[in-house]
Amino acid sequence: MSRIAAYHEVGATRWSAWAVNGALIALAVVALAPLAWMLSVSFMPTGEASGFPPPLLPSAITFDNYHELFARAGMGRYFANSLMISAAITVGALLINTMAGYAFAKLRFKGRERIFQILLAALVIPAQVAMLPLFLMMKGMGLVNSFGAVVIPGLATVFGIFLVRQYARSIPDELLEAARIDGAGEMRIFFQIVLPMLKPVLVTLTIFTFMAAWNDFMWPLIVLTDQTNYTLPVALAALSREHIQDVEMMMAGAVVTVIPVLLLFLALQRYYIQGLLLGSVKG
Repeated sequence: MSRIAAYHEVGATRWSAWAVNGALIALAVVALAPLAWMLSVSFMPTGEASGFPPPLLPSAITFDNYHELFARAGMGRYFANSLMISAAITVGALLINTMAGYAFAKLRFKGRERIFQILLAALVIPAQVAMLPLFLMMKGMGLVNSFGAVVIPGLATVFGIFLVRQYARSIPDELLEAARIDGAGEMRIFFQIVLPMLKPVLVTLTIFTFMAAWNDFMWPLIVLTDQTNYTLPVALAALSREHIQDVEMMMAGAVVTVIPVLLLFLALQRYYIQGLLLGSVKG
């Protein structure tokens, strides 16, 4: 290849890289612009965001919206409710999904493949279809209007079991057999050998589970009838009906709702991506 042809090829490659990066930056700006405006409006004085055209930046930064949100609207209680429910679901789901996924990957029992196929088939069923029978079950157990009605249905998910199973299949059978020969029981093998090896997928599952529980709106709205038990998304929706004109305070509530899951994702991003990649390659 001549020098001129090589130069043109390098130039074309650079232009392609610039085009791809430029398109990605443009998409990132489009995706982040609403979040940036939401944050900006949360610091605006009352009524300023309702002007036309709506301002991009506050004329004077104020924290009155956040003060009003926690002092008068009781958002602190709803925040604590969401945090407690999401943490309980995450811890329980990690234990149950991990044990089930490991069992489907490494333990032999009758009907293993058939049961797993049935679980996968359940993925195509919309969650809304199961809400009525699930509500009747919670009512029969006397759990309606309690945190248990929100926590229990989230303790096991087909996606979580599938994710752990795909990753656990990469664990060498020889390692497990050697532990059994040395006299280790199945529970000891699971907690001392398997769990440390599942760290990347556990972090991934933690992020997925916590975000799903934190952002869940429909199911807590159905089973929680007492306002003091509301989660943050449900309370924010109820608050928006009472303060429909107070855009700034609603944006402050949205910021409070978004920040915890955003911080969790940023803190665990490296492990999250590693878990997805290793799970897809090894599975």
